[in-house]
Amino acid sequence: MHKQSIFFDMSFDYNTSRKRLILPEYGRNIHMMVDYIKTIEDRDERNRLAHSVVAVMGNLNPHLRDINDFKHKLWDHLALIAKFDLDIDYPYDPPKPETFIEKPKKVEYGSHQIRYKHYGRSIELMVKATSELSEGEEKDKVINMIANHMKKAYLSWNRENVDNEVILKDLQEMAGGNIDISKITLTETKELMNKGKRKRSFKKNR
Repeated sequence: MHKQSIFFDMSFDYNTSRKRLILPEYGRNIHMMVDYIKTIEDRDERNRLAHSVVAVMGNLNPHLRDINDFKHKLWDHLALIAKFDLDIDYPYDPPKPETFIEKPKKVEYGSHQIRYKHYGRSIELMVKATSELSEGEEKDKVINMIANHMKKAYLSWNRENVDNEVILKDLQEMAGGNIDISKITLTETKELMNKGKRKRSFKKNR
C-alpha cells in the first residue's frame, strides 16, 4: 500500500503580525470597520456607516461622556483611526495631520561654568546665597553644614586623600571671601565614611 505524506499548512493570525492599532482603546474591530468604510464608493453609504461606527465608539468608551464636546472628540478619533483618509461629511471640522506632528522642544543648556565640578552646581549656588546672609548664628550653622557636605562630596571621588584646609579654601573662594571659616568645624573623615557605610548597609537590609 502506497503511503502518502500529508502536510497541513497552518497559518496563525497573531496580533504581533497584524497592523498596529492607531487607538488601541477602541479595539481591532473598530479599526477594521473604518478600513472597510474607506473602500465603499457611495458617499452617502460611507456617511451612514461612519455615523454608526462613531455611535459604537461612544458605547465602547462611556467615560468620554464626561469630556466637553464628547461627540466632537469621537469624530476626531475617527479621523485619526482613518489616518485622515476618510472622505465623508464630518459634522465637525476634522483635525489636521500636522496638528499631531510636534517638533521636539529645544533643550536649553546652561552657559555657566562650574569651577569645582566635584562639589556640583547646587553647592556653588548654596554657598553664594548663604554668603549674602547677615552675619549671625544662622549663617554660621548653614555654612558649617555646607562645608561638611562639601567634604562628603570630596570623599565620594577621592577617599584616600582629603585635606580640610583644601575644603575650607575652596569654600572661601566660592563665597568670595564673605564668610568666616574660623567658625567651621569639619567632621572627621573616618566618621563621615562610617556614616556612608551604615546608610548603604541599611538600604541593603530593607
